[in-house]
Amino acid sequence: MRKGGEGECVMEQFDTQFKQVDVLPMVKHFMNGLDLFNLFKKYVPVTTGSLADHAESLCLLTANIICNNKPLYKVQEWLSQYSDGLTEEPVAASLFNDDRLARALSALFHSDRHSLMTEVASNAISVHKLLTDEIHNDSTTVTFIGKYDTPDPEAVKLKHGHNKDFRPDCKQIVFGLNITADGHVPLSYKLFDGNTPDDVTHIPNWNALRTLLEKENFIYVADCKLCSKKNLTHISEHGGNFITIVPRDRKEVKCFLKYLKGNEVTWRDAFCLESSRKKNEINVYKTYEAELTKEGFRVVFVHSSSKQKEDEERRRKTIEKAIEKLEKLSPKLNAYHLKTQKEIKAAVDGICKGVKEFIEVQILTERKQIKVKVSPGRPSLDSVYKNKWEFTYSIQWKLNEHALSEALKSDGVFPLITNTDLAAAEVLRKYKSQPFLEKRMYTKKTVLEVAPVFLKKEKRIEAMLFLYFVALMIVSLIERKIRMNMAAAHIDKLPILPQGMNAKKPTWNNIRYFYRNVYLSQIIRNGVCLQAVAKGISHLHEQINRLLEIPDSVYKHLQDGWWQFKET
Repeated sequence: MRKGGEGECVMEQFDTQFKQVDVLPMVKHFMNGLDLFNLFKKYVPVTTGSLADHAESLCLLTANIICNNKPLYKVQEWLSQYSDGLTEEPVAASLFNDDRLARALSALFHSDRHSLMTEVASNAISVHKLLTDEIHNDSTTVTFIGKYDTPDPEAVKLKHGHNKDFRPDCKQIVFGLNITADGHVPLSYKLFDGNTPDDVTHIPNWNALRTLLEKENFIYVADCKLCSKKNLTHISEHGGNFITIVPRDRKEVKCFLKYLKGNEVTWRDAFCLESSRKKNEINVYKTYEAELTKEGFRVVFVHSSSKQKEDEERRRKTIEKAIEKLEKLSPKLNAYHLKTQKEIKAAVDGICKGVKEFIEVQILTERKQIKVKVSPGRPSLDSVYKNKWEFTYSIQWKLNEHALSEALKSDGVFPLITNTDLAAAEVLRKYKSQPFLEKRMYTKKTVLEVAPVFLKKEKRIEAMLFLYFVALMIVSLIERKIRMNMAAAHIDKLPILPQGMNAKKPTWNNIRYFYRNVYLSQIIRNGVCLQAVAKGISHLHEQINRLLEIPDSVYKHLQDGWWQFKET
């Protein structure tokens, strides 16, 4: 209480507010490092008199995807936890309702997104000093639940195709992604109609990368869909380099595997790696370089000790499963749809599909003569009978030991094709980074929760997938930064998992969980903030901030409106 004029007493009002903080300042720091707000403002300008920039809306949408992905109609509620407090009605966040966010997405669709993506990628390369000598490509599908019966002629088409989420009943979009080998950071992406096969995406994708990186001699690594004469020749003739795997049904692969069955080859030791799946198991890699292809490309055959064990185990299980089915089939013969030799053979072939060369099955026929009454009426002394042959069938099987021993010689072998001058072991080492791209796809689908997409218009869906690409880039940059600096500081692990368990390679999900209880405490007198302190920041949080090269001011000097994105 304080005294007012003429002896009046004025009651001072104190209030305490608690506002969510968690990882949003960290995300803002990395987004500002890429100059995202200014780039959005440059490419997605807003009309005069609007209450909020499209740039601000798009930055908040991107941050929402990274921090705690919500559909458009819940973004305002999510934002109010930071802007207005955990228990207050949305005031500062009221501008960013679902209609405004949807309009921002529509504006983003009609903007020059290709140039925008190029500038974002260029900023990431220059600010974080990314190496671009090796680029990995892969594609996945984004599944949509709903009819989507009125396709937009300007947008990518949602169609049925080979669904990698195992939902052939749903429409989809094909999402192609390119990442660096340095930290596995996404640099570019491209959307294709849902029924587009992967093999036709590589030439336009490589051409776009060539323009983005302003060079041709980077190494382009992709899966077996790249391995077509048209794709490989295009890249080679334009000065590019590639590494990919050769499908097993190609002539050169079949000939080599056939040669292996009857001959010995001299494998060269490549390197050894500790298995990422089985603890204390060492995977030994060996290589053998075959003759050049007609086009002059090198084919490197690789032998993996862990793949050899997996191939043997997979074959053993498949054979055991086939024998189990044959045992169940045997007592069912000579009845219903298994009365003829043709029907039985079809059933056996179906069971032994894939292991037919390893299981020798014989269909045995037993014949006996029976009398069949041919005269009408009940049996009597005058009844007429005729002799007829009755056939009954049985099956026997045994393992083909010779075929099994020959198959062992080709276990663990897979072929790579390249036009580089790298040593065979180095070609393999670069291809071994391909699974990290699959992990980025996993992050997009699980951590960032790209599906389900709560949007009806294809234009806005396409624009939203651009924001998912940007979000995935920022998440990857954060993971790359903390892991690089942990290695530089000789820090093996951080206890940031639940119950204080250690993380050797912190992921974005780990970091996001560890910062979940960081909040802003404000003491307010008569509507004026007297003190604002970020609570929940431990010494370990400060260590992580240092590893991420985040200034102390990002968390320690939070003021009202800190969550906003502003022009820099």
